[in-house]
Amino acid sequence: MKKGIVAMYAFRLTCLFLLCVIAILGCDASLTVANRTIGVSSGNFIYTDGSLTTNYNYPFDYVWKACEETLKEMKATGIEKDLKIAKGTINCVAQEEKIRIVVEYLSKDQTSVSVRVGISGNNLASQLIHEKIANYLSKVNRPEES
Repeated sequence: MKKGIVAMYAFRLTCLFLLCVIAILGCDASLTVANRTIGVSSGNFIYTDGSLTTNYNYPFDYVWKACEETLKEMKATGIEKDLKIAKGTINCVAQEEKIRIVVEYLSKDQTSVSVRVGISGNNLASQLIHEKIANYLSKVNRPEES
């Protein structure tokens, strides 16, 4: 009798766990542990501590140029650029919000971009900037592979 009750509770717990996993896979999800927040949106964006990060299938130089053009289009002021071999950072102000964009080389045709808007991070504004970067990149003509 006791084994049957334990088995029933184990079955219910397993079903609840699977239901939660299915719900999380179908939606955007985030996790907060102590003072760190990590989230995934549509499988493309990772939101960590106020910065929204995604990878673009373009070379580093193209993505860097797209970030510069995006900020120019937004009429950003006080632009400070720090470009190294495999990493670049742009700090500026647009519409009274501080913006920090970090561009990192991942491979020949893959680059990571992290956008943080404001002091604590604004997910919606960061996503808008990512959309503008992606829009600029979609218009770029890549040179033919030789």
